[in-house]
Amino acid sequence: MRTQKVWRRFSDIGPVASILSGAVALLAMSPAWAQDAADAPVIGTATLPRDLSPWGMYLNADPVVKAVLIGLAFASVVTWTVWLTKTVEILLAKRRVSAAMKRIAGVRTTTEGMERLAGMTGEVAQFLDAAVTELRLSAGSLENDGIKERVASRLERIEARCGRRILRGTGVLATIGATAPFVGLFGTVWGIMNSFIGISKSHTTNLAVVAPGIAEALLATAFGLAAAIPAVVIYNVFARSIAGYRAQLGDVSAEVLRLVSRELERPAAVQSAPARRAAPLTIAE
Repeated sequence: MRTQKVWRRFSDIGPVASILSGAVALLAMSPAWAQDAADAPVIGTATLPRDLSPWGMYLNADPVVKAVLIGLAFASVVTWTVWLTKTVEILLAKRRVSAAMKRIAGVRTTTEGMERLAGMTGEVAQFLDAAVTELRLSAGSLENDGIKERVASRLERIEARCGRRILRGTGVLATIGATAPFVGLFGTVWGIMNSFIGISKSHTTNLAVVAPGIAEALLATAFGLAAAIPAVVIYNVFARSIAGYRAQLGDVSAEVLRLVSRELERPAAVQSAPARRAAPLTIAE
């Protein structure tokens, strides 16, 4: 009613009457207009329903980013597999060397040491077997120093071989630790590049449009760090453990060399002892 009174008051004004008549019509249909405006999409403020959980971001990611995530997940599985297997291997190797060293403690010859290690296989048995083999091949030789050098050479090769064997598999940890962050960064760069391409195509900078693609890209960096950090830590732990194992091998090598040295010098001592006993006693006048 109030609107109609205003209309009667200004009905004698021509242009204004036309404008007001249109306004009156719009106000009359305002409920329906408001409902239609609420239902219509608004350009630049539309929301994109996306699952931003890690699994949802993986499913919605670009194929290249998916490949990067799969590769990093595989690298993480390899890291923990190597950790489990090498931990057991190093632990058993150290215990085996310690037990063998306790068995041969106090032996006087390499043959006696082999008898004490009868039925046992391992690094210490290999050291003793190499020493016994070289002593047998060098039987009759008068150059004790040459025999010792040949025995030391055999022991050195066995020590190097055992060190290479125990190091097997740890190189992949160093590779993963060095390359995984850069692989994840590559996935991030690729995902952000695709996000900017999508922004240019949609002609909007709405955060709801930009955020999912950037989150999916950053997920690759997170996976890279999750694969690299454990690999570096585990590699450093293995490096210290393997250094301790190789120190044990060095102790075994030194002990075997001492046995060989005693065994080579013992016949000369046995032969000179009767001569010293048979020497006539001289009394100074």
